[in-house]
Amino acid sequence: MDRLTADFERTFGAAPTGVWSAPGRVNLIGEHTDYNGGLCLPIALPQRTYAAVSPRDDSVLRMASAQQEGLVEVSLGEISPERPGGWSAYVAGVLWALAKDGLTVGGLDVLVDSTVPLGAGLSSSAALECAVAAAASDLFALGLLESAEGRARLAARCVEAENTIAGAPTGGMDQSASLLCDERSALLLDCRSGDTRQVPFDLGGAGHVLLVTDTRAEHALVDGQYAARREACEQAARELGVDTLREIDPSELDDALGRLDSDEVRRRVRHVVTEIERVEAAVRALEADDLAEVGRLFDASHASLRDDYEVSCEELDVATETARAHGALGARMTGGGFGGSCIAIVPAGVADAVASAIEAAFADAGFTAPQSFTVTASGPAHRDA
Repeated sequence: MDRLTADFERTFGAAPTGVWSAPGRVNLIGEHTDYNGGLCLPIALPQRTYAAVSPRDDSVLRMASAQQEGLVEVSLGEISPERPGGWSAYVAGVLWALAKDGLTVGGLDVLVDSTVPLGAGLSSSAALECAVAAAASDLFALGLLESAEGRARLAARCVEAENTIAGAPTGGMDQSASLLCDERSALLLDCRSGDTRQVPFDLGGAGHVLLVTDTRAEHALVDGQYAARREACEQAARELGVDTLREIDPSELDDALGRLDSDEVRRRVRHVVTEIERVEAAVRALEADDLAEVGRLFDASHASLRDDYEVSCEELDVATETARAHGALGARMTGGGFGGSCIAIVPAGVADAVASAIEAAFADAGFTAPQSFTVTASGPAHRDA
């Protein structure tokens, strides 16, 4: 915080009005269900993105990052999918979306820094958007942080910013998690209705931890693979005559698959329908303190993402398999896939040994060394100073 404030003053010539932060997220289960109207179950991470911000008396947005060289400047009226581009599109897009929603915003000076690993599938982009959105809400007296409804509205604007200005066709899970998750809880998010419910998630009481492994196999959601999966799901929904795949009941899955012509599209649909069912089962298991069942569901989810949705990669498969072999109750990839991170529920006493085993397996396979760390379910975006 002190370093960020000092860097802001060096960059912009005065101390910031305040500092806001928002967390990255880990999705426990429910992958690629958000844009299908389904269910997902994320937690907020302790790792956060911080934004030191001051309002300006004009309509200029100036942005700098501790992770990037230089200063980016754009007028609010010039924000578009082409400008400003790069990482700053995620910041500028938030103000664009708020203004599009009829809210009064002005220029800002923004300096960001982050402890959320980049390219790790832990939603560093949503953490960036939500930190800036939280600052904008406070600085322009929008009042959107003061209620769950306001935070949900703010999350929706961040999604719009990412989809339209940054050009990443993501669903709404990441931003909802960053703005709505509670400490020691997972957020059950219904992406069709927008309803949310906090589900107790405190592994420490049961002698376990959630181990996250950043495989360092970087992913990019704007490279076309993510969009292709989304388009396949939308195509299937049209062929089946439903608004979203959420409307396909598991008992109707075989019939629905038989009405689709493409084997690839059938696999995509099978993953989405069964994954939504796994989220419901995971919530029941967590509420019953049945971590063994949660672990089994983790394993089934990863197999479905690997085989039916085809968004895993060799690094993710090695990490999950190694974690299981060394004592994890279950392990799965998390996030959009094509790289990123995996998560595993492991007994607290063997977390270091599991992490070491994954590192050794990566070395044997010739992969870049991974980074593993344990996390707890943390709180949402807020003002820090």
